[in-house]
Amino acid sequence: QVQLVESGGGLVQAGGSLRLSCAASGRTVSSDIMGWFRQAPGKEREFVAAMTWNGVSTYYADSVKGRFSISRDNAKNTVYLQMNSLKLEDTAVYYCAADRSIPGLRVRIPHEYEYWGQGTQVTVSS
Repeated sequence: QVQLVESGGGLVQAGGSLRLSCAASGRTVSSDIMGWFRQAPGKEREFVAAMTWNGVSTYYADSVKGRFSISRDNAKNTVYLQMNSLKLEDTAVYYCAADRSIPGLRVRIPHEYEYWGQGTQVTVSS
C-alpha cells in the first residue's frame, strides 16, 4: 500500500508561482510512475504531468507545457510540481498519483494509476 499526501496548494495571483509536493509513505515509490492530475468544479479529472521512476521521461499536458515542471526526489520519496505563470484556468484541486507500471502514453489516463492522494486546492485569482 502507498499513501500519498499533497501539500503546497493555496491562493495565488495570476502570473504567480506555487510548488506542490507529494510525499509518499508505506513503501518506496522510487520505481513508480508518478503523476499529477487536476479537477476543476464540474469538470473531469485531467492529466497535468507525469514522470518515470528514473526521471528520464516526463510528460506534460499541452495546457501546462513550458509553465509547469515535474520533478522527484527518490531519497525523500517525494514528487514535486513547480507551477509558474499561473493562469485563472489553472484553478483546480490537484492530485498526486502513483503506479508501479504504466505503458507509454497511458500515463495520461487517470484510471491507470492505483494510488491517489487526497488533493490540494490551487486557486488563481485575477
